[in-house]
Amino acid sequence: MTTPVKRLQGRIPGWAKVLIAVVVVLTVMFAGIRLSLLPGLREFFGTETKDRSGPALLKSIQDMSRYDAASGNFQVVVDLEKDAKYLPDALRGTRTLYVGAGTVDAYVDLGRLGDDDVTVDGDRTSATLRLPHARLGKPALDPDRSYAVSKQRGLLDRLGDLFSDNPNSEQAVQKLAVKHIGEAAKDSELTARAETNTTDMLEGLLHSLGFKEVKVTYAS
Repeated sequence: MTTPVKRLQGRIPGWAKVLIAVVVVLTVMFAGIRLSLLPGLREFFGTETKDRSGPALLKSIQDMSRYDAASGNFQVVVDLEKDAKYLPDALRGTRTLYVGAGTVDAYVDLGRLGDDDVTVDGDRTSATLRLPHARLGKPALDPDRSYAVSKQRGLLDRLGDLFSDNPNSEQAVQKLAVKHIGEAAKDSELTARAETNTTDMLEGLLHSLGFKEVKVTYAS
């Protein structure tokens, strides 16, 4: 025997079922927004962050023989835009405005010194050192001082983010920021400052050991 409820469900067309589902979803969304606006319920229904990371493992140890003599702080504004050939920006395309801040160290590799690079006279009052030129380390992006100012995405890109494991990835702009920071470091006087600081350090050290004359030079 067919109950009145089953007869009523059988009469509901497919489009009405879809409409009912959409209404239910919107109702839940608006209810969540209203709950978040209430101070007490907002904390009650808030999220909790748990760090379940495993312990860090030591993979290798490398002895360092370089003297980090100078460090430069850099900031760059990255404006990265990706467009589709035959589609409008509103449909397919992204544009990200990103502020990248990072540091670059300049160092002198003292481990490359050979026996012929250090000369000391017989009475140990004069010393001559020939060092390799200062070099630049790899740029290090500071996540605490780097941030995205704005992100514009087309409709297809927004839909793709819903099914992506890493939506709104900033990896491309971060790599571009590191590249520009490295180029800016090469155009700066960071290596020259590193050589000056290294010379001052070695002269002060050798003078404290009793050397009266200290000469430091740099060569390739």
